[in-house]
Amino acid sequence: MAASPVPAQYGPQRVITAYVVTNGLFTLSASLIWAINTLFLIRAGGMSLASVFVINAGYTASQMLCEVPTGVIADTLGRKLSFLLSIGIIAVSTVVYVLSAQLHWGIWGFMLGSVMLGLGFTFQTGAVDAWMVDALDATGYEGPKERVFALNAEVSGAVLVVGPLLGGVLGGISLLLPYYLRAAALVGAFVAVALMVREVGFTRRALSFGTFLAETRAIAAAGTRAGWRNHTVRPLLWISALQGLFMMYGFYSLSPWLLELLGEDYVWLTGAVFSVFSLASIAGNMVVTRGLKARGDRPDCDPSRLLALLGLATAAMVGAAGVAGVVAARTAPGPGPFLIVAALWVGVGFIMGVAGPVGSAYINAHIPSAQRATVLSLSSLFGDAGGVAGQPALGYAGQAFGIAPTWVISALFMLGVAPLYRASGRAAARETPAMGEAADPHGDEADHPAER
Repeated sequence: MAASPVPAQYGPQRVITAYVVTNGLFTLSASLIWAINTLFLIRAGGMSLASVFVINAGYTASQMLCEVPTGVIADTLGRKLSFLLSIGIIAVSTVVYVLSAQLHWGIWGFMLGSVMLGLGFTFQTGAVDAWMVDALDATGYEGPKERVFALNAEVSGAVLVVGPLLGGVLGGISLLLPYYLRAAALVGAFVAVALMVREVGFTRRALSFGTFLAETRAIAAAGTRAGWRNHTVRPLLWISALQGLFMMYGFYSLSPWLLELLGEDYVWLTGAVFSVFSLASIAGNMVVTRGLKARGDRPDCDPSRLLALLGLATAAMVGAAGVAGVVAARTAPGPGPFLIVAALWVGVGFIMGVAGPVGSAYINAHIPSAQRATVLSLSSLFGDAGGVAGQPALGYAGQAFGIAPTWVISALFMLGVAPLYRASGRAAARETPAMGEAADPHGDEADHPAER
């Protein structure tokens, strides 16, 4: 079957516009509850801190189990369909969360919503970036994709300034309001994807229930070959796992911890911290964009070396925040400890803003188009596995000993990111020139799914 034709007047700029707008709406819907989700589960749902992270682990476990099967759907039936399924399932999971609080369904109701949420996000993970990369190639785009990733991150970052702050303000009125608004934003995102996204540069293949398992095995094998057996990509998978140990926990433990450090119940202020975090991420994205422009769109450094340094800086800031919290636990609550931890978290946001587009372009440059969504989903699977292990353990430790020590412990694990990036860089240096973004070094093997 031939790749989907490119419609008339559907050029690179329309691809980029669709990618940025739909991702922006999707990100807005997600970010509305970031600052208040843990508070919602504790206060409206009656959950303990440990139970919150067991529920969140249900989300990551669902992602881990569903990454490859949903990657199959994206790589066979289409990336647009996968994105639409993602939005629809997340909308339903949002309703389940609200009903669980209002009808007192307890931990099992929230766990159901969390598992559905994980499933929904796996339909989006990898599929959208894979659509954009292939669509740009099909429409003749010749610029660096780092610029597109950075532009998307800048726009999404701007959205993230509004989303958490708005969610925090609404949460100060009622912790249910951000969830209502999220459902409405998801409807808007669904309409935008349906109207703006065109499946081009992609070969759609038939998929029936009877052949699903066979397709899963075939695409998973190809994804494993292009991912796990790729010596450049394999260290990146372990990096995802190490980052997964902390990032979800850190993100959702921050709100109650900040209020504890401050000694005041200013829910809106947690939203403000997340908004400043997003501004810092935008600044990091701009560093990437301006740096590429200054060098004529030709990066002049080894991406793996840069990413290793950024990984060390992230670990240092997370560890410093934890130490500051441990020290603050021996004194009275106040604005001092709050501002220190908030500032360090904002620093993490800046580093992530730099590392995000660089890391996305780096991994995409070393995986073939036919398995792009599957390999990106495989990377997310490793991150999910880290989250499944990390969140319950850190949640129970946080409940028993306090949140601050768990951040110190997490920082020690995150130090392992740097040597893994360097291992990936050394493997990349040994690659042949043909192993580029669109090339598949195993393309002649009989079980290549694109040839089935």
